Formats: sequence, C-alpha cells, structure tokens
Amino acid sequence: MDDRSARATGIALTERQRIAWLRLIRSDNVGPVTFRDLINHFGSAETALEMLPELSRRGGASRSIRVASRADAEREMDMAERHGAGFVGIGEPDYPPLLRQIDGAPPLLAVKGNRKVMTAPAVGIVGARNASISGMKFAGLLARDIGRAGYTIVSGLARGIDTAAHRASIETGTIAAMAGGLDKPYPPENIGLLDELTARDGVAVSEMPFGWEPRARDFPRRNRLIAGMSLGLVVVEAAMRSGSLITARNAGDFGRLVFAVPGSPLDPRCEGTNGLLKDGATITTTAQDVLDGLRPLCEPDLFQPNSGADEPDEDIASAERLPPSESDRERLTEALSPVPTEIDEIIRYTGIAPSAVYLILLELDLAGRLERHVDGRVSMTTD
Repeated sequence: MDDRSARATGIALTERQRIAWLRLIRSDNVGPVTFRDLINHFGSAETALEMLPELSRRGGASRSIRVASRADAEREMDMAERHGAGFVGIGEPDYPPLLRQIDGAPPLLAVKGNRKVMTAPAVGIVGARNASISGMKFAGLLARDIGRAGYTIVSGLARGIDTAAHRASIETGTIAAMAGGLDKPYPPENIGLLDELTARDGVAVSEMPFGWEPRARDFPRRNRLIAGMSLGLVVVEAAMRSGSLITARNAGDFGRLVFAVPGSPLDPRCEGTNGLLKDGATITTTAQDVLDGLRPLCEPDLFQPNSGADEPDEDIASAERLPPSESDRERLTEALSPVPTEIDEIIRYTGIAPSAVYLILLELDLAGRLERHVDGRVSMTTD
C-alpha cells in the first residue's frame, strides 16, 4: 500500500476563505449541494454571502434569510481550536479523497486527531449496537487485519460493532464519523474511546457545528460519511431496518463494495446481514475476503481530488450573474410539483437555459420552497 501522505493532494484554503466557507455552510437553507452551486455560480463564498438575501427574496421567501456572521464563524473556529480541532475544506489535501467524489459531500469537515489517516484508502465496518460477544470479537479481528494491510478503518463510534472496530484499529488508523458536533460525542460511554483514538493514530470527523447535540435525523448523515469515505463497507450483525443497512444502501449508491458476515437465521441481529448476502453482498468470513475484493480498486486515480466546490476565478461572465427573467421564473416554478424531478428533465421541458435553471432553483432553495433529494432530483416543498 502506498504511503498515506502520497495521497494528500489539493489546494489549501486561505484563512479568509475558510471563514467565508464556514459562514456560508452555517447560513439558513444552505446545504452541501446548495453550497456547491453557489460557489460555482458566484465564484467565491464571499460573493455568495452577499447575494443570499436577494436570492431568497427572489425565490419568494416569507422572511429574511439568516446569514451567519463573521463573528459566528470566528466563534466556532475558536471553539474548535480550544478542543484541539480544525476545519478541512473539500478541495484541501487532508480532505478524505473518496468522500469528495460523492454527490452532496460536506464542503467543510470539523476534524480532530491525526489527519493523515483520512487520506489513506479506507474500509468501513458497521453493525449492531447490541452486538453479540462473537460479533464484536470478529469485528475486531477484521479491523485489526484490514488495518495492518494499510487501510484506515471507518466507523460511527456507536456501541457494539463500531466500538470493537475502533478499538482494534487505533494503532493502524481509524476514523470516527460523528452525528453531532465534535464536542458532543454519542454515546457518552464512548467519550474515553474518542479521546484515546484522537490522541493516537485516529481522527474524529463531523459536518455538524460545535455544540450540536445529535438527533435521530442526524445519524443518516453520519452514515453517509462512513459510506462516502470508504472503498468498501463490511456489515457485521445488523437487524432489519437498522442504521447499518442504511449505510450499506449508501455504499451501494456510491458504487462501493458491500461485504456482509453471515449469521444464524435464528438471530434477529443477523437478518439484515443475511439479507445483504441474498442481494449480492460479498460473503465475508475472513479479512482476506475484503482485501481480495478491494485490491482491484486501489488505483491511484481513485484518490485524486474532484471537489466540485473549488472557488473558480473571479472573472465570471457577467451575463451568467444576471437574474433570470420573471417569465422564466414563473415557467419553471409551474413545472415543479411535490413529485421529485431530475434537473435535466426540467431543462428539456422548460427550454430555459441551464444557468438560469440552476439559479432559479437556488432562489427557491434559499427561500425554503425547494426540496433536494439524495438522488439529485428536486421537488417543491409541501409546507
């Protein structure tokens, strides 16, 4: 396996850019996709911040949009520094290379620990929180052997399988993806584990603000991080309709390999993993099964940056910044409905220039009238 640092390529943000990026992603109605579109359209986060109120007004917002202030961003950066953490942008050398390739990748990650482990090829290991003793033992064996082969182990810091995977890979490199802020680990009993892994050869990552208490809706986002950072995902014990199966579905959507450990048909904790095997996951009884499956994927071009959110040159054609006409805005809004629709289909149906379509969608998004779906489709909100 190549040296970890050989994977680290990209362009570092200036401190001014980092503050502007943090302000933009912390502003109302700005998610990762909207962030990327704003940067691509306006050329910089600073210009996008200036345009947020006007865009939301044109989109029909019922109230003024909240734009995160410079003081807010500096306060969060100071808090991160007090916790020994910092922020990594999507085009920077330390950003996980595979994560930057997925749709809706977080433009900024809060990170604490050894950042070098984020640039190595990674394998996710997830499973049941109420795991069996044998399940946790096997997860640890997998994590240890896969880690020794040069892979970083990614998991979610949960009880059970996640805990076993992290503990077994602290010496070789492990990433804890968190649902809340880095200062709000969950569950509380893993605070000691988090401190240990960030003090050694591990790192904790989160896209959520410092001080953010994790809620149920935040864990699927955490699961996307695990799947997005990993070349392959191993599932050890998972009940039906569990979070581990959501992570496996994300991995499949991202084109990653999915591995599953078979279990007893009599154990409810194995229903999900056995179901994955029926659906085509690779049967896994040793670490070598995973290593053999991933070997063809470990090519250098998989680890080149492709952020889609680098700040382009400021010399953008002024015509592309002009607001769309009212007739275009009305025609597009009428074409949308609560039914998710592909953006390319909207462009074909309305005949509106693609640059105008994307700008109108930005306006509707910032006004809280548009819903973006994980598959890239959009729909009008029903509120």
